[in-house]
Amino acid sequence: MFPQNIPNSTALPWLLQDDSPGVRYLALMDILDLPKNDPELEAARRKAHQEGPIAAILKEMDTGGFWIKSGPGYNPKYFSTVWAIISLAQLGALVSEDERIGKACTYLLDHALTKNGQFSHNGTPGGTIDCLQGNLCWSLIEIGCDDIRLEKAFEWMARSVTGDGVAPVKEKHAEIRYYAYKCGPNFMCGANNKLPCAWGAAKVMLAFSRLPIEKRTPLIENAIQQGVNFLLSVDPASAGYPNGWSSKPSGDWWKFGFPVFYITDILQIAEALVGLSYGHDPRLANTLKLIADKQDQHGCWPLEFAYPGKTWGDYGEKKKPNKWVTLRALRLLKKAI
Repeated sequence: MFPQNIPNSTALPWLLQDDSPGVRYLALMDILDLPKNDPELEAARRKAHQEGPIAAILKEMDTGGFWIKSGPGYNPKYFSTVWAIISLAQLGALVSEDERIGKACTYLLDHALTKNGQFSHNGTPGGTIDCLQGNLCWSLIEIGCDDIRLEKAFEWMARSVTGDGVAPVKEKHAEIRYYAYKCGPNFMCGANNKLPCAWGAAKVMLAFSRLPIEKRTPLIENAIQQGVNFLLSVDPASAGYPNGWSSKPSGDWWKFGFPVFYITDILQIAEALVGLSYGHDPRLANTLKLIADKQDQHGCWPLEFAYPGKTWGDYGEKKKPNKWVTLRALRLLKKAI
C-alpha cells in the first residue's frame, strides 16, 4: 500500500512496473520503505544491477576501473569516469552488489582526489570546484564507498565553505588555499564570475545531507548552517541567487531532469534542504508547492532537462511523463511531509 502521507499517489503502479527495474527498485526502497532484507526488495535490487542502465554503464567500464580514458576522469563529458560514477549513484548502484563499482570508486579516489581532499578535474588542487566536489562526495557516499580518504574530501569541502584555514587565492605558497574556480568561501566560484554559485551549493549541501550525523564535525556543522543560510537567503522557488553572467536566473532551474550533473534544478535544492531536515521550514513552502504543481493529472512529472546522446543510456523523451523525474519528486515530497 502506498504511504498515506503522499498526495496523489496514482503514479506508484507505473513506477513499480517490471519494465524499469532501476525505478522499481528505488521506489520499493525509498517510497514504500521496504526493509533492506525484504525478499522483494532484494530481488529488485539484484535485477536493477543486472539489467537496465546500471548494467549498461558497467559494461562500458575498462577493466582498470575507468571509463573512456585513464586519469582524473572529467573528460570527455559525459561518458568518462566522473560522470559514470555520478550516474551510477543516481541510479541506485551499490558497491555491495557488483565488485566493479568498488573498483571504479577506488580508481576515482586514486586519480581525482588530491592529498588535501580536493576532487579535481585535472588531478591538481587548482582543478577543484564546488559542483564537482559535492557531486563526487555525494555519489561515493550514496554508492556505499567506505574509504577513509572521503573524510579528507568532506573536510576540504567544509573548509571551502566557511573559509576556516584556507588562504586567499593570491597566497600561492600556502598549502591550503583557494584557486581560480573555487575562489572563496560561501560557494564563490570563478565560473560564476567569482560570485557565490547556487548550483555548486546545492551539490555540496546534498553531499552533507548524506553524511551520517556522527561524522559531522563542528567544522562540517558550521558549513551546513552556512549553506542552509545561503540557499534560504532567497525564496528557492525564485532561484534568485547570484548570477555572474546575467541579470536573471538561468531558466534551467525550472527544468527538472535526469540524470543531474553540474546544471542544477530547483528540485535538487529541495532534495538537499529536505535531506538536512528543513522540509517543514516555511521558507521552503513555495518550492514544495512549485514541485507538486508540476504533476500531470496522473500524478507524473515530465522530463524537462536531459542529455540525449551525451551520456550512457537513454532516460526518456523530453516533455513526456518520466519515471526517473517522478521518482525524484515523489521521494522528495514523501520526506518533506
